Amino acid sequence: MDTVYKDLAKRLDTLPNGFPPTDDGADLRLLAHLFTPEEAKIAAQLRLTYETPKEFAARIGGDRKELKTKLKAMLRKGLIHAGRAESGGLGYGLLPFAVGIYEMQHDNMDEELARLFEDYYQQAFVKVTSIEPQIHRVIPVNETIQNDMEVHPYESVVTIVEESQAWSTFDCICRIQKQLVGDPCDHPVEVCMAFSDKPGAFDNRPGIRALTKDEAYATLKIATEAGLVHSVSNSKGGDPYISKYICNCCTCSCGILRGISDLGMANVIARSAFVNTVDSDECAGCELCVDYCQFGALSLRPEDPYIQISAQKCVGCGVCVPQCPEEALSMVRRPEEEILTIPETHDDWLTKRAAARGIDLSTIQ
Repeated sequence: MDTVYKDLAKRLDTLPNGFPPTDDGADLRLLAHLFTPEEAKIAAQLRLTYETPKEFAARIGGDRKELKTKLKAMLRKGLIHAGRAESGGLGYGLLPFAVGIYEMQHDNMDEELARLFEDYYQQAFVKVTSIEPQIHRVIPVNETIQNDMEVHPYESVVTIVEESQAWSTFDCICRIQKQLVGDPCDHPVEVCMAFSDKPGAFDNRPGIRALTKDEAYATLKIATEAGLVHSVSNSKGGDPYISKYICNCCTCSCGILRGISDLGMANVIARSAFVNTVDSDECAGCELCVDYCQFGALSLRPEDPYIQISAQKCVGCGVCVPQCPEEALSMVRRPEEEILTIPETHDDWLTKRAAARGIDLSTIQ
């Protein structure tokens, strides 16, 4: 039984996202909670790209109908993903652990799973978040950018909302998980968001609340007022295997940003192309903005005449800007040489991430 979980763990770690092993088997205990041995054996043989049950059966052996039944059951459990195969028809593929399997466990998250994940997170997740290109990147709060600033579509929450035909919100699995292990935070829970090009895509779906466009903007406002950071997948084209989404993150609960507070890492998320700036004539030194910065980028020493901003620590989220009663803060575009290159497509992200980890993509696609 241990062998099938070791095989699956190794397979998941061959994906660019990564699933690093632990010394005490925390990774295997986590997988054993999620997958039956039979499911683990099937998943360990899947590719990242979609295969129909017929193609999968021909490649690994086995009865096509039986495999189809098992794959559909695994899809319902959020253990794999599905989409149109190149040959036509519905295909199935291996889903990364994060972002992927973990985020699909809303219906299954209980105290046991929460503690298993926490054990794994504390031992191994640092190895996932420290690799570039990062899994997530920051996009700024839209109204914080100066009106004369150029904003590209992939840098704007407004573009995501406006180009979508369906909007939704659901509970943040990271805050649920932290609550279950006895370490909750005070941030709102129902602020994770998914978007679709298909009208009505989220209607009558369990665990997801469909929104109107105006309600989507209202949800983003709630997140901003709570001091949460907008983050998205780190490619201009998004992740084709998962719906377009905006995570509204905090360093106290979110799996990626916790790398800053829990693990002492500075580069767990790709910063935006913007950086905070202060109007020294308007700043009153009230320090309200300091309380909203989760990255330690703002400070005011006794000898400082106004708020000081560390461009190195600022991720360009803009969360602090609306909190300034004097309107002394605003986001400006970084110098061109300081702007991080965003992969054009998810395939580009996979290629760059695989190269950084020394992975041969041809073995999993």
